[in-house]
Amino acid sequence: MRRAFVVLTGFLVLSTAALFAKPARSAEAELKGSYRLAPKNGWTYVHLEGTPHQVGFQNGYLLAPEVADMLKVAQLETARSNKKDWAFFRHAAEQMMWPHIEAEYREELQGVADGARAHGITLDLWDVVAMNALLEWDYYVKQYDQQHAVASSPRNVAEHCSAFVAIGSYTKDGKVVIAHNNWSSYLEGERWTIVYDIAPAHGYRVIMDGIPGIIHSADDFVINSAGIAITETTIGHFSGYDPAGIPEFVRARKAAQYSASIDDFARIMKEGNNGGYANTWLIADATHNEIARLELGLKNVTLERSTDGVFVGANYPINPKLIKEETNYDVNDMSQSSAARRVRWGQLISENKGKIDTAAAERFLGDHYDTYEKKEEPSERTLDGHVELSARGYPGWVEPYGTAGAVQNKVADAAMIKEMSFYGAAGHACGLNFKPALHLTAHPEFAWQKDLQRDLDAHPWTKFSAAK
Repeated sequence: MRRAFVVLTGFLVLSTAALFAKPARSAEAELKGSYRLAPKNGWTYVHLEGTPHQVGFQNGYLLAPEVADMLKVAQLETARSNKKDWAFFRHAAEQMMWPHIEAEYREELQGVADGARAHGITLDLWDVVAMNALLEWDYYVKQYDQQHAVASSPRNVAEHCSAFVAIGSYTKDGKVVIAHNNWSSYLEGERWTIVYDIAPAHGYRVIMDGIPGIIHSADDFVINSAGIAITETTIGHFSGYDPAGIPEFVRARKAAQYSASIDDFARIMKEGNNGGYANTWLIADATHNEIARLELGLKNVTLERSTDGVFVGANYPINPKLIKEETNYDVNDMSQSSAARRVRWGQLISENKGKIDTAAAERFLGDHYDTYEKKEEPSERTLDGHVELSARGYPGWVEPYGTAGAVQNKVADAAMIKEMSFYGAAGHACGLNFKPALHLTAHPEFAWQKDLQRDLDAHPWTKFSAAK
């Protein structure tokens, strides 16, 4: 098992002065208490604290070069997948989303823009909001094009992630184990390597993975100081969006910051639900030894709870009413990635009942067994997804997502949740590396990605903890 144990004292702490030129006096006040650690095993750890504007400013300033780089990726991918220029998304961010964002997160988003600009990056508030909504745009554009009679791509929104949460007789110690791997385009995934430790002026402290310049996790692996751990997988083949609702990224951040229970989380996520980035949420309450699954469609919402069981996620819809009313999902097609991975989760959970711990979870996230083909072979049908290796392509991930798959991994048990820590592995958990130079030579149809593609190397499992 590849694992590197790292505590905060083992990192080289880079002072703000060492990272960048000394900021202006006002910036020094905004940066008070924050810091960025030297990269370790593919991850960059940042500690942010204070008022909403301070937290945002610290994000934008400490990660300024990465924010500028991620903005280029967001602009490229949204234009390629939705046939809209960046001005379209900036306008939607300002006119459609902004009125439904509460003051606390308006201040933090403005802080990100201010911090990045203070470090010399050219962007503004609407760039930041549009980038935070990156995973919602496919949902919005699909409805926008239908309402405006605009011909658009028939593709489904991309499926993201494999995950599980277990408790009781299924785990080695009877307590919670939660795990998740993030599926994304490799362009995004190569940059989805920030560990955020956020101590806000109000609400609970959170530690989460994320993208530079965003205020939420986005792929959603979050632990807060109330003992709540949260993750999710997207609902496959979903359609529906309410532009009058609260953006999903705002509700997800608020739920992470203000939930002390499963009920809190469900309430916050349902309030103002806009249908954007529709997910099956997996929640663990390590304090009260309970887990839950919240399938959050736009019209149909189902909450299940357990003190002895397992909930898994692999992008398949569950509620028959939701399937019928909000998806075009074919429940009989077992060749689909989501169907094959659902079967594999069932096999692994059954085979390992009573033995599930963080080490088992790490093995699961690197699994390459294809239940449809009945063989070991990495592809879009394996828990450790390799869309780029799929011989048949992947109808749910047509351009620009053909260069895609599992990009990083997180695991925690009850003890780790209570101390606000997790194991993370950047890159594929199986250990395979993705080399874009080789892939783009073999697949020139993805040459448009060349300028921004990087190597996606597999790194050892590493422990991250909130600063003491």
